[in-house]
Amino acid sequence: MGCSNCSNGGGVPNGCKSNGSCGTGNCGKLSVFDWLADVELPNGQSTYDVVELRFKSSRKGFYRNIKGLNLQVGDVVAVETSPGYDIGVVSIVGELARIQVRKKTQNFKAHEARSIIRKATKEDVDKWMKFRAKESETMFASRSLASELGLEMKISDVEYQGDGTKATFYYTAEERVDFRQLIRNLADEFKLKIEMKQIGVRQEAARLGGIGSCGRELCCSTWLTDFRSVSTASARYQQLSLNPQKLAGQCGKLKCCLNYELDAYLEALKKFPRSDVRLKTQKGIAFHVKTDVFKEQMWYIQEDKKNPGAGGFIPLTPDRVHEIIKLNKAGELPVDLKDFMIEVEVEIPDYTDVVGQDDLNRFEHVFKRNKKKKRKKKPSKGGQQTQNNKKPQAQGNKKPQGQGNNPNSQKRKPNPNQKKKQNPNQKKTDNNNKPNNQQAKPNPQKKKRPNNNPNQKKNNPQGAKSGNENQNPRSENSGNKKPNNNNRNRNRKKPINKDKANKPVENNEKKDA
Repeated sequence: MGCSNCSNGGGVPNGCKSNGSCGTGNCGKLSVFDWLADVELPNGQSTYDVVELRFKSSRKGFYRNIKGLNLQVGDVVAVETSPGYDIGVVSIVGELARIQVRKKTQNFKAHEARSIIRKATKEDVDKWMKFRAKESETMFASRSLASELGLEMKISDVEYQGDGTKATFYYTAEERVDFRQLIRNLADEFKLKIEMKQIGVRQEAARLGGIGSCGRELCCSTWLTDFRSVSTASARYQQLSLNPQKLAGQCGKLKCCLNYELDAYLEALKKFPRSDVRLKTQKGIAFHVKTDVFKEQMWYIQEDKKNPGAGGFIPLTPDRVHEIIKLNKAGELPVDLKDFMIEVEVEIPDYTDVVGQDDLNRFEHVFKRNKKKKRKKKPSKGGQQTQNNKKPQAQGNKKPQGQGNNPNSQKRKPNPNQKKKQNPNQKKTDNNNKPNNQQAKPNPQKKKRPNNNPNQKKNNPQGAKSGNENQNPRSENSGNKKPNNNNRNRNRKKPINKDKANKPVENNEKKDA
């Protein structure tokens, strides 16, 4: 039953999985190990009847076991309150409870403490868990009511009593808040007794809990009970940088852990001289840079008058520094500060086989992969024909000097206003009738003179061709040769619209007229 507060059901805890048998009694906050549990009492002495109980979060209280119930750590009991009763978990019993009473309370009177009624039954626990489940909903509803009234306060937590007749609202505020109207609204809304309790930001962090920068749960929510004041002087003594973002905790204040090692630092710093004292030598003045408390080293930097900037960091022990200060007070100047320097041994760690597996350089080896040569695909029969058909077309696009134009250029629209100049010495060749990239040799018997008469272009009766007759080398140089069947599809011409073909002829006739 002790682990029922932090479980999903059945009393099995979510964290430690020890099912309530852990050494601290339970997995709650501010748990205490009962190291006097196995110690037997002297003959004739009765057990201490005051028991420490733990409630929600870090709230604890001392109650009397008047009825002499056999209580163990982790038992759930019902205790007296006003009004009704409350449910708590036993955290300390026996002589350890006597020590805690002396430590935490002053002028504690056992007869004035409230008593334990009984051990909680199943009905009491079910009713208690029912109201515990309503606490988050009640907190958000109370925040909305406080914002409607314009109160500058933050309601951080709500705690229901075990019987559900009372609820305590914990809030934080920088100034005094008049919440009388808020209490009336909350009482009308939830139909129970309302109690408002103001807490500080450290107590708020202790109630809510969380994970600190160290990776552990917050000290204030697990074991720390008293919140001592923390100042920036504790950070200076420990040679820490005064960075508020690193020194502040989740509550916004300085971390409580800054005080843990402060006494050890103060004891160690008694051996060290003051850091603002400058050491004088014949070469110059040495200034203090930093201090390593646990290694007992003080680092100085020396100014060299002859070679400014040549001096480095010089480590000295506190005894050596005291010796130099005494020489300076006597009016003596040492030659060089390096004569008093400590030989600092730099340990080079061995990184070979750190993890116990292999050398760390095992991934630097380059693994060569066998690259397979790509096999060239053999062209198919149909592919050879297409390649042969494409080769004369590629050469036809080029216009070397002394060769004919590509017949595919007839597809483009001719410009009737642009006249093409002809070279009278140019010889016509037929390249398109040879499928195997062979240029047609000109026939020596047939030599055609260049046509220099510009009016001959206008005598085209049909107007189906463009103005330049030399653009179609097949019409003149074909002769009696039969067209090649392989190039029949390539040399086909698309049908030409007669209307578009006749337009340039009409423009040329108008110009002649």
